[in-house]
Amino acid sequence: MSVQTLLLDFSLEPARLGDENGQKTVFAQLETVLKDYIPNLILAAEINIEGGSLKLLTGKRGTSVSVRLFDRGLVTVNIEYYKEDHEEPIINFKSARVLENQLKKYITVIKSQAYAPVKRCLFGRYYPTSDERLLEYDIDDVLIDEQSPFQRVQIVHSKSLGNMLVLDDLQNISEADLIYTETLMQRGKESYEGKEIVILGGGDGALLYELLKEGPKFVWMLEIDEIVMNACNKHLKSICGDVLERRKGPNYEIIVEDCMLTVNKFIKDNKKVDYIFGDLTDIPISESACGELWEFMITILQAAFKILKPNGKFMTHGNGATCPESLELYEQELAKLKPAVRFTKSKAFVPSFFEDWVFYQITFKTADNGDA
Repeated sequence: MSVQTLLLDFSLEPARLGDENGQKTVFAQLETVLKDYIPNLILAAEINIEGGSLKLLTGKRGTSVSVRLFDRGLVTVNIEYYKEDHEEPIINFKSARVLENQLKKYITVIKSQAYAPVKRCLFGRYYPTSDERLLEYDIDDVLIDEQSPFQRVQIVHSKSLGNMLVLDDLQNISEADLIYTETLMQRGKESYEGKEIVILGGGDGALLYELLKEGPKFVWMLEIDEIVMNACNKHLKSICGDVLERRKGPNYEIIVEDCMLTVNKFIKDNKKVDYIFGDLTDIPISESACGELWEFMITILQAAFKILKPNGKFMTHGNGATCPESLELYEQELAKLKPAVRFTKSKAFVPSFFEDWVFYQITFKTADNGDA
């Protein structure tokens, strides 16, 4: 069950909508055609507003239609109704396209656009890209929906992606996203055999699971959210195996607490490791490197390099390739680190993100790394 919202947009010669009479004429033409597609349609209200007018109509099964006429030559038609799963749609995308073509001819428009129905329901199907474009996913079930002390935790099922972890209404990882983990760890380019590794975050268990296949000496995974791990252990075993269930093995341990507590303990003990993975928050989308998320990310970076061996690496995910401004801000922060660091970048198309994602590999800028 869902509320179906269909949107149609039209551009006309501005002179035709330049005054009240012109808007009434165009609306009358629209109304005539709309009545052929939506049964029992009647005009419920007319409102004159700045820059144009708004007409509200109602029809069969509580359908509402709003027609907004802008004096600059734009017309928007929003059709909305409630639909049970077993019910036939009052108007679907195919018939909306036919309606669009009929209206286009009847009122003589410059250009027009009909959109597929937006399905607004009890569980979300829409998640944003990194640059805030809205994507519709083929989600047909919600397996878990819980609020942890830190975030909203959902596991949803997608017909094409399998089960997917969603945190605070942002897609994180799906069963189709091995490329994400392999690019983060630079599989085939880095050797983890016999190495000591720290994962900051990583609650879905995918990174730990894949790293353990590489024969590391020991991996510490520092994750704060028990609910995330329980959810992924139950519904994402194809990407995390049994590591979230066992929590501890001969060469790994999951420590459930704020990652900074363990990092600070390592600093105090002068413990150094070969690799650190930042698998926490993405680089924030903002105009400047300030605010709580940036402060958290910079604090993590500064602390992480205090427990990294001179020839060690800090590996992390960045953000979408369509967000160059935020990536540049992150690189500016890297340039401020002391001791100095250098970095390389990798990019991969992540199926559940529907976009290219950028990953960073950061090392000390020392003679040991080949710099003068």
